Amino acid sequence: MSKIVAASVIRGAEKIFKEAKDFLNKAIEEKQESEKLGFPETAFYLPMAYALVGKEVNTLKDAKAILEHAASLLPSLPSEKVWLPYLGDALDAGIATLLCEEIIMALRYLYGQEPQKDCNGFFTDTIMRSLGIQLVDGRMTGFAAVLGAAPDNQTAVEIVRQLQQRNILIFVGSSTGGRSIIDQLIEEDVEMGWDNYIVPYGRDTISAIYPLNWAIRSALTFGGLKAGQAKKCLLYTKERVFAFGLVLGEVDDLKYATGAGAINMGFPIIADSKIPEIKPSGITSYEALVSELDHKKIVARAIEVRGIKVTVSEIPIPVSYAAAFEGERVRKEQLYIEFGSKASLAFEYLTSKESDEVEDGKVEIFGPDIDETPNGKKSMPLAIIVEVAGRKMQKDFEPVLERQIHRYMNYTMGIMHVGQREMNWIRINQQAFSKGFRLKHIGVILHAMLHKEYGAVVDKVQVKLYTQQEDVEKLLKEAKKAYDERDERISGMTDESVDTFYSCLLCQSFAPNHVCIVTPERLGLCGAYSWLDAKTCYEIIPTGPNQPVVKGQISDNKLGQWQSVNDFVYSKSNKNISQVSMYSLMDSPQSSCGCFECIVAIIPEANGFMVVHRDYSGMTPCGMTFTGLAGSVGGGVQTPGFLGIGRLYILSKKFISADGGLARIVWLPKELKDTLGDKLRQRCKEIGHPGLVDKIADETQATNSEELLDFLAKVEHPALKLSPLL
Repeated sequence: MSKIVAASVIRGAEKIFKEAKDFLNKAIEEKQESEKLGFPETAFYLPMAYALVGKEVNTLKDAKAILEHAASLLPSLPSEKVWLPYLGDALDAGIATLLCEEIIMALRYLYGQEPQKDCNGFFTDTIMRSLGIQLVDGRMTGFAAVLGAAPDNQTAVEIVRQLQQRNILIFVGSSTGGRSIIDQLIEEDVEMGWDNYIVPYGRDTISAIYPLNWAIRSALTFGGLKAGQAKKCLLYTKERVFAFGLVLGEVDDLKYATGAGAINMGFPIIADSKIPEIKPSGITSYEALVSELDHKKIVARAIEVRGIKVTVSEIPIPVSYAAAFEGERVRKEQLYIEFGSKASLAFEYLTSKESDEVEDGKVEIFGPDIDETPNGKKSMPLAIIVEVAGRKMQKDFEPVLERQIHRYMNYTMGIMHVGQREMNWIRINQQAFSKGFRLKHIGVILHAMLHKEYGAVVDKVQVKLYTQQEDVEKLLKEAKKAYDERDERISGMTDESVDTFYSCLLCQSFAPNHVCIVTPERLGLCGAYSWLDAKTCYEIIPTGPNQPVVKGQISDNKLGQWQSVNDFVYSKSNKNISQVSMYSLMDSPQSSCGCFECIVAIIPEANGFMVVHRDYSGMTPCGMTFTGLAGSVGGGVQTPGFLGIGRLYILSKKFISADGGLARIVWLPKELKDTLGDKLRQRCKEIGHPGLVDKIADETQATNSEELLDFLAKVEHPALKLSPLL
């Protein structure tokens, strides 16, 4: 390693250590050593200290021990005359920097100085878990932390757009000469936020600890690693978290020190200035420190250095197209035209046809296009009819492919798509229209993406778009018949009606020992994959993550255990899980990776279970928040009494049936109750407890076990009369 780099890293680490020490001493003097210290909504205390040092920091006093550990890692500055291998010293200084930065940022929260204006601040566990499925299914291919400021606003926007087009989540922050890329993007009206893959974290270099402790938590959350397993955690981030740093502008001592910390985690640093380079060292996969002066090449260079495999969708439309635009919203003031919702009648329908009935690539528009509307008109009726043909196409695949319309359209910059079927809502903004986007491009997108992702079952795709009211009304009647038939077909499927379940191993990229078994009556715990989805994916990619698991002879009907399923799980879990019960969370439950929508948890004193979803941040009657529970349940481990699930599994007839089913549920957050709504009430009627929903407590009635027991006794909840769980 260059002596220049090593000296800069160590100087920067010393500055940050001094700031942390002075700030902590000030806090102890003004408050007390027992003062609480930490970040909001995380189960991992100060995550970097928890993962690398194995210590739980709850108070100012606890932070002193971390600071002392950081001090022990600080080396002396390199000698002016004697050359030494500086890599080890610089890397130690990098770790010391991260530990000190974390203390500084937690102290800022204590003093109400975080988050900074227009910045996210600390990234909560809930956000991390909610994005988990995108991290493991390839939609989000990697992470970039952009520090500093580009030479001009246009360059800043171009760099961010290139990253978005490659489906890379971008953390933006820090500054150069008092100017931040955050300000450059704001000035150019670039919409930022999690949905757009652009997250501003803070305007100084020290706040770069936020994306780094986001990364280290993935080792604890998805990797199942424990506190203090420093080497394993750092190897995990190197091998499984595809991140890198882009430093724009001058690389000062603080950035060198923070960069050294990132390099410890396997994340290379790419700068747009002339700096000494660090060639392959084994710490990162390839180069650790790279200089790339051409801003048009810097993104491609960074991706190459990190070894990220990305796919840029080359679709012939006049606007950018990538998963990064999936969460974009088109607001009223940006609107050019809209379809559906309260604005007009609209729907979408995909159906299969005989091969000679479909002309591949044909896109037809029946009625006026969006540039032919009367002046000032902001809405139109719209029917999107997609007709596909294929030798392997099956009727059961239609709703699966149809649901992709929502995703495919949302990948389009300037287009917003909400809902499905006849409950869709589409908006096109003024900028997309001015660039030339027209209705035909919807057909171009659907044709290209269905071929790209479903080419194994789809040979031909043609799209018809109707914009005249009478046509849309007529076609909707036909589509509704198909919708009703599908619902009846899917709702009638049971675990007993099929001889094959399907696995889902998508999350093994983050939780190596986790195996999901998906059945007709139990969807994946992420809530994103049903049995039909898994079956379809297997048809498309026979060697992919969804594999058939033949049920064979059942070994325990009540628990839902099959020997062949157990054998499959044992093999695919790296021989960590020997048996699973599909219908129980008390006896050999399925493992949980970290992407689950909800957690089911036992409340022994109530003789029942509670369910909490990841968007609920309050306290629960079991004495833990969702994030606290998730820290214990995730990582691909079996935890009897606790289970990660997809929320719609609650409505299944097989929902923890071995343990008493719905009658055991004693607490649900109100939002989850409302979301499940009439379907939950119907299920309660079916099991002979028509008034059960009102007997299930929520946070307005109980947030601790005492309040819960009082409520359950008052309403005479049936769980109190069931056989003991323990």
